[in-house]
Amino acid sequence: MDASKKWYTEVLLDRVTENLKKRGFDAFWCNTIEEAKGRLLKVIPSDAKVGIGGSISIRELGIIEELENRGNVVIHHWKTGLTPEEDFRIRREEITSDIFLASTNALTVDGIIVNTDGVGNRVAGMIFGSKHVILVVGINKIVKDIEGAIWRIKNVATPMNAHRLGLNTPCAKVGYCINCSSSVSICRVTTIIEYRPSRTDFTVVLVNKELGY
Repeated sequence: MDASKKWYTEVLLDRVTENLKKRGFDAFWCNTIEEAKGRLLKVIPSDAKVGIGGSISIRELGIIEELENRGNVVIHHWKTGLTPEEDFRIRREEITSDIFLASTNALTVDGIIVNTDGVGNRVAGMIFGSKHVILVVGINKIVKDIEGAIWRIKNVATPMNAHRLGLNTPCAKVGYCINCSSSVSICRVTTIIEYRPSRTDFTVVLVNKELGY
């Protein structure tokens, strides 16, 4: 990274971190994925049950294996061969774990967290359930405002997620939103978190790298 780009990204991350703190969130940023993983392993108690929301970002960190290896109970539904009943039970267990670990679809410069879900378990977990929510957010998910957040969700995150899931939605074919009403649409529940939910400890870890979709 050249000097000007490094300066710009660090100034941006400082600004977003301070705005998150003004909204009641604990927030800090890391330069590398390894640094972020190391900080998280210090924040998460070794005896905590950790629920993982559906998140490419968390899996790109490689932290699930680290947590399991040191003795944490890790609950996540991205497993093959689950019945619908098992999948539903695990999703519920994730969001009532000691810690709910996930990412976000978009984060505004002003510190507003915006997400769209198909099932709703991930956004529910951010709002109420676990005592402590931790989001890991790559710099690629920072946007100007709520309008920019919705645009990013519809035209960046959702097409890639729909394609990853093999869904027969228009965006999975053309790569952008056409405001469909597909029966398998994953744009069903949108949440805007303007301030830390009043009864939840909430940490946002920003990373000066692209993570997830």
